[in-house]
Amino acid sequence: MLKVGITGGIGSGKTTVCRIFEVIGVPVYYADIRAKQLYEEDQEMKSKVIELLGESVYTSDGLDRAEVARMVFSDKNLLQKLNEIVHPAVERDFNNWVEEFQNLPFVVKEAAILFENGGYKKLDRNILVTAPEEIRIKRVMKRDGVSAAQVQKRIRHQWPDEQKIPLADFIIKCDEENLVIPQVFGIEKMLKVESKKRD
Repeated sequence: MLKVGITGGIGSGKTTVCRIFEVIGVPVYYADIRAKQLYEEDQEMKSKVIELLGESVYTSDGLDRAEVARMVFSDKNLLQKLNEIVHPAVERDFNNWVEEFQNLPFVVKEAAILFENGGYKKLDRNILVTAPEEIRIKRVMKRDGVSAAQVQKRIRHQWPDEQKIPLADFIIKCDEENLVIPQVFGIEKMLKVESKKRD
């Protein structure tokens, strides 16, 4: 079984691509969604987060995400330290999840900063979803109700596509010009063939 990563900058369309994979029967592990859940569920991770950021980041409703974002996005060092807590916890969780699907040709792990954090090296193949920046900005503004400047700030925290492309095995263009479904089907076919060869 192959472990396949899917990544792409904010607003690139990677969630759309993941949904297509799910529709055709490929299990998808959403690393960013699971990370949010692990902040509450994983006691070891929770205590390390409190140690790093202080008890005030957890309220009676759980993690105060806005406060965490405010703290880490203005301090790169703090962001790195937080990532060093979160990523190993997510990695453990993903490896446990994979065990359920050993009989399938491949599974997909969706993660926003797969290349930036080196996570791609632990996967067999990696897919990069790309879209022009102006399209990405429009999508995120519409989705999150934020300003263009806020979206651009988030984009700056991620690597540009030019840096990611050499590390990707497959590129999916989600740019409103190329049809996405045929691109996904083509990659699925190639991954199934590769998985069979490895078996």
